Amino acid sequence: MSMRPSGPGEIPAETVRVARAAFPKGSLAIRGRDELGPLFGDEQFADLFPARGKPAWSPGRLALVLVLQFVEGLTDRQATEAVRARIDFKYALGLDLADPGFDFSVLSEFRDRLIDEDAGQRVLDGILVAARDKGLLTGGGKARTDSTHVLSSTRELCWLEMVSETLRAALNTLAPTAPEWLAQIADPNWFKHYVSRAEDSRFPKARTKREEIGRRIGMDGTRLLEAVFGPDAPPGLRAVHRVEVLRQVWVQQFHQVDGAVSRRDPKDRPPGATRLVTPYDTEARSSVKRDTFWDGYKVHLTETCGGDAPNLITHVATTDSTVADFDLVPAIHTDLAQRRLLPDEHLVDAGYVTSQHIVTARRDHGVDLVGPVLSSTGWQERSKTGFPVSAFAIDWDRQKVTCPGGKTNTRWAREPIRNKVEIRVQFSKADCRPCPVKESCTRGPRRRLTIQEQDVHEAVRQRRTEQQDARWQERYQLRAGVEGTISQGVHRCGLRRSRYRGLAKTSLQHQLTGAAINLARIDAHLAHRPPAPTRTSHFAMLRPADQAIGGAKQAPN
Repeated sequence: MSMRPSGPGEIPAETVRVARAAFPKGSLAIRGRDELGPLFGDEQFADLFPARGKPAWSPGRLALVLVLQFVEGLTDRQATEAVRARIDFKYALGLDLADPGFDFSVLSEFRDRLIDEDAGQRVLDGILVAARDKGLLTGGGKARTDSTHVLSSTRELCWLEMVSETLRAALNTLAPTAPEWLAQIADPNWFKHYVSRAEDSRFPKARTKREEIGRRIGMDGTRLLEAVFGPDAPPGLRAVHRVEVLRQVWVQQFHQVDGAVSRRDPKDRPPGATRLVTPYDTEARSSVKRDTFWDGYKVHLTETCGGDAPNLITHVATTDSTVADFDLVPAIHTDLAQRRLLPDEHLVDAGYVTSQHIVTARRDHGVDLVGPVLSSTGWQERSKTGFPVSAFAIDWDRQKVTCPGGKTNTRWAREPIRNKVEIRVQFSKADCRPCPVKESCTRGPRRRLTIQEQDVHEAVRQRRTEQQDARWQERYQLRAGVEGTISQGVHRCGLRRSRYRGLAKTSLQHQLTGAAINLARIDAHLAHRPPAPTRTSHFAMLRPADQAIGGAKQAPN
């Protein structure tokens, strides 16, 4: 398909007349077109299409359809039916009332083009540019970030189901590719065990019998792999995707001991960041956060907050479920800086805050990263009677550290650790052993300290002091409002369940979700609908005032 860019054009007069009559008070789609104008132009997506071929349906309009689809939680078929039948959709798209729309498969093809060129950000930016032009978005101010887990579109599998389905998927892919070869090497029992889905079988409850089935599946998969990689296999079988998935799963889950195939011990399996959990979504990973266990991904949402304008999502990042929150902070700030959307204050929870991030955010971007710094994990801090690092006086120029007993260090060494430098400080045994306060200082023969660079060390000390102050805690309360954004994404757009398979498609889903939430919030702002207060049950309203908790208060904006 090719694309010939054209302007948005005027809305046909008959469409305007019928829409005004049918929606005298307007609707989200109609108000969006009236207040923000055409949100997307064909030229924004011109590079996604070749210069020759059959003309494609307007990509600018398709982008708007994708956003409206997520605003209302529609499937592809429902979205295309809305374009064909709904007057407000035709008004927003600038279509004639008799326009037949397009086939639902066009939406998936357009999403594939967005994914291939990593162009999903353009859809989110289209809403933000319109908001900026309307005066609803400016740089600076405050922003907040939080993450939530995202379940894979595939069903969670137990171990026996996972290895059985991996083998079955490989057999089903090889069957049309090399039918005669596969029929020749297949064991007759394979047709008994791997023709139907593993979920249709009932695995025994006894541990010994389950282990026996696991060994049988391991031996069957090993036999298939040996045949595929053997000299008599047809060419090209090794490159089949399902075969490669089978090979990876078998390397991760099985090994051979004295010629027998057995399951690897837990300590002998790869870490969660590389371990496959399903053959149908090879980029999903298993993770745990407190009491939540899930297979899939993680999404990080950054939104503006604290002003009179609507809170708009300015950054969306999707990662696999094993990526730590603090790894995203530099990337978020860099991206916001490139798009001129950096806040002055960035409110985050403790998972995003490291001592290094506080310093680099202020130094590189002029951003005050506001979030609690965790206390020291040493026993001296936990006991409340010992001497933590903060009890030592540091002379940075002379590289001298004075302990509470008045002694100075004998060693000061700078050691590079990953992407930072740590300073190792050590005191003399001769000074520590006779010290009268040794029991409150160290349990070893001498005290050793690990401290950061001066700017990092002082930033942490300052933050730990600040966060004990009531004014800082009141300022930090604004961060809690991002939980409402996650809730809105979950209930309105299905944020917590991936619609598609793979990290790239899930990432596009989340960018479209961010664009949809922004459009809904802009519409609510233009229609003068204030954010709803936090729901409080009738019984909770009877709670005495001295027992009030955050759930009975209005959520912060």
